[in-house]
Amino acid sequence: MTTGNQLIGRFEKYANPQLAEKWDHVGLQVGNPDLPITRLMTTLDVRPEVVDEAISRKVDFIFAHHPIMFHPAKDLDTRNPQNKMYANLLANNITVYAAHTNLDTANGGMNDWLAAQLHLEKLSPLVPAGNDPISGEEVGMGRVGELTKGMTPREFAQYCMDMFQVKGLRLIANPLDQDKQIKRVAILGGSGQDFYQQALAMNADAYVTGDVSYHFAHDMIANHLTVVDPGHHIEVIAAHQLADLISQWRDQNNWQFDVIESKVNTEPFTFIVNE
Repeated sequence: MTTGNQLIGRFEKYANPQLAEKWDHVGLQVGNPDLPITRLMTTLDVRPEVVDEAISRKVDFIFAHHPIMFHPAKDLDTRNPQNKMYANLLANNITVYAAHTNLDTANGGMNDWLAAQLHLEKLSPLVPAGNDPISGEEVGMGRVGELTKGMTPREFAQYCMDMFQVKGLRLIANPLDQDKQIKRVAILGGSGQDFYQQALAMNADAYVTGDVSYHFAHDMIANHLTVVDPGHHIEVIAAHQLADLISQWRDQNNWQFDVIESKVNTEPFTFIVNE
């Protein structure tokens, strides 16, 4: 029998909660980690349809990247879909744990996974965050690395579409830079527009991040920084990577529970193009 606390204890040596941003709410979200795990499901998001999936697949522990309780509930009115989701989790004895910005910052975590998708080499942190409280190693959010060959901004945008398997993305590039070679790339999963100056300071030719807003895009163009916004949902890579990681620990420790990945697509946007 393996309890949720045993898994959490092992995970927090890998991505310690102390690495999380102060505004973040990582760790236990819902449920009782003292209970044994029989079937664990990994996911990017915990949405009502994901909880329905967990119930149908007899899951008792959800390991997510995005927290479900950023803000405290003002009431427990289950006519609210979010509250109804909490009620369904509790009624079915499903524990939910989330690793967010601590996983973004940890070595071997989210941003290393994303950098590996682009086959970046010679990686270093984009936003240094001191040392890991367990290993003492230097850590930081985001990564900066080198492509194996140079590409124009449009070629790089297409490359990102292919590597992240997205149907659309936004390219932010100064018209004067259409022929420049992209070789050094910064990447930060999630919403990283606030850190584009760090990408410039690290001499990145391009910056890959999600959720870029209109005025930030103008500033990026003025600074001749090519930016590719493939969306927030590319972090779905966490579902597979976390499943692999937890499966390795399970086998090493002879833990007895199943590990599965959510099959629900939580991308909220549909890309529509003119034919």
